[in-house]
This record gives sequence, C-alpha cells and structure tokens, in this order.
Amino acid sequence: MVLTRRSKYALRALVYLARARGKGSVLIGEIAEKERIPKKFLEAILLELKNKGVLESRRGKGGGYQLAEEPGKVLVGQIIRLMDGPIAPVRCISRSAYAACEDCPDERLCTIRAVMKEVREKICEVVDWTTLSDLVRKEEELCLATHRALSFDI
Repeated sequence: MVLTRRSKYALRALVYLARARGKGSVLIGEIAEKERIPKKFLEAILLELKNKGVLESRRGKGGGYQLAEEPGKVLVGQIIRLMDGPIAPVRCISRSAYAACEDCPDERLCTIRAVMKEVREKICEVVDWTTLSDLVRKEEELCLATHRALSFDI
C-alpha cells in the first residue's frame, strides 16, 4: 500500500484542524499555506471530507472548516479509506473491494496472498487504532525531540 498525496494532505489538514479545535473555523488558505498544500487540491479534499461527515463548514465572517467530531474519534484508517479506498496491497485480500487475481492458479495456496494479508493486517492494526489526537501528540513528541537534539547547554 502506498499512501497517496490525497491521503497525506487530508491527514495533514485534519491534524492542523485538530490542533485548532476550540478556536473556531479555519480558512482553507491558512491550512494550505501552513501545511504547504496546493489550495485547489486542498479545496477538493476538504469538500469531500465535508460531504463524508468528517468536517463541518461555515460561510461568511468567521467561516471556514472545523472537525465534525472530537479528534480522538477520527481514525487514520477511516481517512485513508475515504480518500484512497481499501487498505490492501493486492485486491485478493481486500475486505471491501475483493477481486480474484487472474493469474493465480489457487488462491488458497498462494504464498504471496498469505504474506500480503499479514501486511494488510499489520497496517490496519496501526491505522485503525490511531486517531487524530494521537497524531497531534506524536507531532508534539517529535517537535520536543528535535528541539532537544538541537539545543545544547553551555
């Protein structure tokens, strides 16, 4: 599974909105600038997330986007699936978009399928238990670790 730019940009925008939670709506332009996401691409992504119920939007003064739910309730796996579809390295192991491999003589004995199924399960173990709150925390940890590594005492 390769994470597409759509998923990465969606997650980056959602983490930004999770950090801004409680401060009101955020304009697309602000998110695009701070997260270095092309504005037109971001507009399409945020509209799709709004249509899928992940975001709410407001028009006019004080308008913009905000999360529809608490960051602790939004799963990374949910967002990846909304943006990119099933999480499966090969279609023959997909739970929601299964398709048999045309060149496979016997799916039950296919070692490639068996290994790819393990890969999918491990990926899902992580993304289906990781929330936007977890990503915000991870970002804070990484910032602290980076600042510690760059700081030196005299």
